[in-house]
Amino acid sequence: MPIALLSVYDKSGIVELAATLHELGWTIVSSGGTAKVIAERGVPVTDVADITGVPAILDHRVVTLHPKVHGGLLADPTNPGHVADMAEYGIEPIALVVVNLYPFTSNPGIELIDIGGPAMVRASAKNHAHVAVVVDPTDYATVAGEIRATGEISLATRRRLARDAFAHTAAYDAAIVTWFDQTEPEPEPLPRTIHVALERAEILRYGENPHQLGARYRFAGAAGWWDSMVQHGGKALSYLNLYDTEAAWGLVNDFDEPACVIVKHANPCGVAVGSDIADAYVRANACDPISAFGGIVAVNRPVTVAMAEPLSDIFTEVVVAPGFEPDALEALLAKKNMRVIEASAPGTWRFDLKPLDGGFIVQQPDHVSLDRSGWQVVTRAQPTDEQWDDLVFAWQVCAAVSSNAIVYAKDRQAFGIGAGQQNRLDSSRIAAARAAGRASGGVCASDAFFPFRDGLDAAAEAGIEAVIQPGGSVRDEEVVQAANEHGIAMVFTNERHFRH
Repeated sequence: MPIALLSVYDKSGIVELAATLHELGWTIVSSGGTAKVIAERGVPVTDVADITGVPAILDHRVVTLHPKVHGGLLADPTNPGHVADMAEYGIEPIALVVVNLYPFTSNPGIELIDIGGPAMVRASAKNHAHVAVVVDPTDYATVAGEIRATGEISLATRRRLARDAFAHTAAYDAAIVTWFDQTEPEPEPLPRTIHVALERAEILRYGENPHQLGARYRFAGAAGWWDSMVQHGGKALSYLNLYDTEAAWGLVNDFDEPACVIVKHANPCGVAVGSDIADAYVRANACDPISAFGGIVAVNRPVTVAMAEPLSDIFTEVVVAPGFEPDALEALLAKKNMRVIEASAPGTWRFDLKPLDGGFIVQQPDHVSLDRSGWQVVTRAQPTDEQWDDLVFAWQVCAAVSSNAIVYAKDRQAFGIGAGQQNRLDSSRIAAARAAGRASGGVCASDAFFPFRDGLDAAAEAGIEAVIQPGGSVRDEEVVQAANEHGIAMVFTNERHFRH
């Protein structure tokens, strides 16, 4: 009779699998809680201790770490030497191992570092030519189905299960290493090693272009807002839908008051705070309605009918919000191609990774500080209270724009956004052209210093009356002098926000 060793923390479906295996003539070996739940359902089960001759010891830390277990997992029955050793030491071959590990990420600590489980998983996966190892309850039906149909588990399935098993232990070890890094008395901001274990969460409609495959991966054992979001309608999501929606959702959740962000190609093309969410949307769309066509709309309040009506008239790839009024949702679902997403607030990640040949470059994520204690007014003119509100707003928006970034705003409404140019003057000119005079009397934000006064002069031409920028140029004095000439108030934040 073939032997199956079952030892699981997550007992979903394990009794049903054990019953099927018993019905098909298999011997079930188990221990502890797994053996108990199987026996309670009337399925015969042999305790591991009956095979090893040693009970569970050291508070159950040592149960399966024994030659009669690991010999049965690692033995090659086609190798005469292995067969001789098994006969001499009374080792029986084990054909199926079903193991899942202590849920370390649920409550990280020493006692949830599984030892025997990973050892069995790795041993079985190594010997997948002769042993099947299952770490995911969703595979139980496949395994049981193959045994019922052919009496064995196919080599192709054993190989696939072995691959998944090594991925499982790799993710487990990565979580433990991360826990050690995070619980150091003085943790390094950038640790000596970073262990990233990812699992495929969904296959996307396509990648950045239709000829590219695309998928979303998440950190193994973890979940982000994408995993809890609900897509109410629209086509399947593509790579760029996710990329742009992430940018829009992250920025709009930085605002406390009703706000709307419209993103195109990962850059904001409309941002505004409003008296309510419908007002915020109308004001954001007014920034650059041409670019907003086919864009991503994110709001930080439930979508109302008053917002859904104007939104329905504009081709929009994705609208994402914390909720939808029933009539608003009905109106949006009438747009068959619009992806309508309900989501929770985004979380944070410790590192920002970008691919590089042979590896990654890594940095801490950029967070915008609105603590004005380190900001300096460097001009004769002082910002008014209204200008301060606009400067803070523009500074938040500018940090989310690709460099070189210039934002013209007034009354907490963006009117001109210059993004991704190789020089700051071109960004200033683009922002001015988009604003088309609407930012006159408003403010300008620059993600990095003005290297020359020409960018400042361009802002003055657009009617800008207050500027916020990091400062730090060797020509700061020249730029400040230009601001004084134009009667512009200028604030240095002493912190830049390049985004590439």
